[in-house]
Amino acid sequence: MTEINSKTQNKGEKFLRGTFILTIASFVVKVIGSLNWIFVSRILGGEGIGLYQMAFPIYFFAITVSQAGIPIAISIITAERVALKDIFGARRVFKISMALMFVTGVFFSLLTYGSATWLIDLHLIRDERAYMSVVALSPTVFFVTFLAASRGYLQGWQRMTPTAVSQIVEQIFRVITMIVLADLLLPWGLDYAAAGASLGALAGAVTGLIVLVFFHIKLNRDIEKNFAENLAPTPQSQSESTFSIIKRMFKLALPVSAASIMLPVVSNLDLMIVPQRLEVAGYSVRQATELFGYLNGMAVPLVNLATILTASLAVSIVPAISESRALKDTARIFRQTAAAVRISNFVCFPAFVIVFFLATPISSLIYNAPGAGPAVMISAVSIILLGLHQVSTGVLQGLGHTTIPMVNMILAAIAKVILNWTLTAMPAFGIMGAAWATAADMGVAAFINLYFIYKYIGYKIELGQLVKTIGAAAIMAGAVKLFYNFTIAEFNSGAFSTFGAVFFGGIVYIAAIALLGGLLKEDMERIPMVGKYGVKIFQRLGIFK
Repeated sequence: MTEINSKTQNKGEKFLRGTFILTIASFVVKVIGSLNWIFVSRILGGEGIGLYQMAFPIYFFAITVSQAGIPIAISIITAERVALKDIFGARRVFKISMALMFVTGVFFSLLTYGSATWLIDLHLIRDERAYMSVVALSPTVFFVTFLAASRGYLQGWQRMTPTAVSQIVEQIFRVITMIVLADLLLPWGLDYAAAGASLGALAGAVTGLIVLVFFHIKLNRDIEKNFAENLAPTPQSQSESTFSIIKRMFKLALPVSAASIMLPVVSNLDLMIVPQRLEVAGYSVRQATELFGYLNGMAVPLVNLATILTASLAVSIVPAISESRALKDTARIFRQTAAAVRISNFVCFPAFVIVFFLATPISSLIYNAPGAGPAVMISAVSIILLGLHQVSTGVLQGLGHTTIPMVNMILAAIAKVILNWTLTAMPAFGIMGAAWATAADMGVAAFINLYFIYKYIGYKIELGQLVKTIGAAAIMAGAVKLFYNFTIAEFNSGAFSTFGAVFFGGIVYIAAIALLGGLLKEDMERIPMVGKYGVKIFQRLGIFK
């Protein structure tokens, strides 16, 4: 049974299955990427990696602007058309978007290529040897733009497997190409080796696009089979001009693009403010640099790793909400939103417990930097708030209100700047002040998002469920601390105590939340692959009826 012809499939289960698929893909991609940098760093060394990193921000900015949030817009509009059985309209949106992406892709590829010399002449890129890397990355902009638009269309059909498979294939070919070309070109010089590594992005984008072509062919076959009676244009699709479609795309997409640009802007503000204010707090330049590295290079990646599932959930829920909105099914929108928030809390609270209470052991084990413990500990608060922010942003985007999350991010960034400036300069806080500012940034954005969700659909966080989740997390925290303290004293093995505490704490959390009634039967039933077995186990234990 295909994803598009299932009549009895639970709609909530559909977007949760997509979340599950994207989460696995994201984890695999991160693992491959981490291994990649070990090998590439050994080949290029610090100087070669520096040349690569000088070119990468230019490339990142180019692909952000060239896409302009169009993939999210395609996903939203496609999901609406499919929900209304306007298959002709959905296909038309895809054709128009691909033509648009062709123009922007070519333009920004040429702009990236042409700006390489200019950026070096103006000393915006400090080392002229990075020229080769910028040039090598320029054609990738074209293919990545197509890749993103193609994924957006397939996500509009609530098909997340193509995105997941293409991401993994893209990363594999990217990594292989980076390692092979960097090694082959190293005898020619570091600039050529760094450029060879940069070509990995092109290889990944092209192969990822080839994979998506296969899934597009499969989708078209399913459409011809299951929607043969809906292929003719509807009165609405006939009357709608190309200009009006493009106009709506940009109306939805530009706020998303602006929000994406906010991320590097906020990072640059951190770079300008945090080290300087740490010096005001009494730290030397070297100490301030080290502490800043603890926060941005160690704590933030852990937060991002802990929210892989909620990031995937945010992608999956956009077309699901868009479909329900097109059908004017407000009850389903409410249920989907409630389920997404419950799942976010269900996952993020135990992740918070692990990172908060094992901050120093984790920092020692992963980074060999116990000094990062305080920054990691406070940053754990951001896990819960970032999860809520990601999910609530996805809901608002699905509702068509893409501007609201962008404005909220700006307000949150202002709050972060103020707190960074104030708290980081206080000796009592130091780098923990910057970590609190980051948590506040996520919190402000998340709670304003939730306010607007309440305004539009009447949803507010279920306090009863939240209290049960917090209670289970508190029990887990006690179990984690007891296990770690006991085993570290008995066996003196940091690795065993840390991993053991995580495993033991996870078991205690699941048991506690089930006994407290914080885990709903309908939520577990929706979990792909393992949900039905979990329900049977809990029914035998008398937890579910």
